Amino acid sequence: MPPPLDAAALERLALRYVERFATTRARLTAYLRRKLRERGWDGGSVDPEALAEKLAELGYIDDRAFGEARAAAMGRRGLGKRRVTGALHHDGIDEVDSAAIVPAVEERAVETALAFARRKRIGPFAQVAAERAVREKQIAAMLRAGHDFALARRIVAMAPNEIFDTFS
Repeated sequence: MPPPLDAAALERLALRYVERFATTRARLTAYLRRKLRERGWDGGSVDPEALAEKLAELGYIDDRAFGEARAAAMGRRGLGKRRVTGALHHDGIDEVDSAAIVPAVEERAVETALAFARRKRIGPFAQVAAERAVREKQIAAMLRAGHDFALARRIVAMAPNEIFDTFS
């Protein structure tokens, strides 16, 4: 079993973590707390949040840049606003940074919904028109992916190979 952590070892762990992974203050704090539980602490008082804040001030962590990159990646996968905002909240992005990121996600709502439909072969990307039960499942899939109900319904109702410039 490794020896208990001290201040220097905890800082080395934090630096190694931010070196290897894009992260947020909250994720780094959770990682450090887990390491402290696993290995114990050998020293005075410990504050993983202060260490995460210090690394953010030094520029090793940027919550907004992480959130923007995460939102863009999720958008490319075809995930909608609800899924993106949920992921940002889960990653510990604060309300100010999240509020700055969400408008860009909303602007690309149609684009991401169509990307999801293309990936799942829904609506205009299907080979044949879907029956009602299948359309309902497709709408449900789009809703789980975080898309708006009205937009999901419009895309699912489109005929195969239909041009979707009406969404502009």
